[in-house]
Amino acid sequence: MILISACLAGEKCRYDGRDKAKTDLVELVEMGQAIALCPEELGCMPTPREPAERHGEQVLNSKGRDVTQSFIDGAKVAWDLVKEERIEKAILKTNSPMCGCGTIYDGSFSGSKIKGDGVFTELLKEKNIPIETRD
Repeated sequence: MILISACLAGEKCRYDGRDKAKTDLVELVEMGQAIALCPEELGCMPTPREPAERHGEQVLNSKGRDVTQSFIDGAKVAWDLVKEERIEKAILKTNSPMCGCGTIYDGSFSGSKIKGDGVFTELLKEKNIPIETRD
């Protein structure tokens, strides 16, 4: 089974209340070959919400509020679902403070990026789950 970031599967769960639907990924979910989830919503983050970016080990929103614990909690709930569904691969949203893989926004809210991973991606990497990213 494949895990897909819910926003890539057409769910309006991004911080701005929108999605980043990719037709091929929506179809995988519709055919039952993948499941979609949003670790940020699983961490009880509302939609819409203030944008957030990583600052080292912390995740801060654009108003300076520390939302790290919500991200950690959401990643843990998502991991439980990964185990339950026997996920073998994840397709995650690029640059996200939760799902980014290899590149994330730098924490300045300027659109600049740095090398790094999102909170959920770090957990998946620790557990050796292969990750692919989409924008």
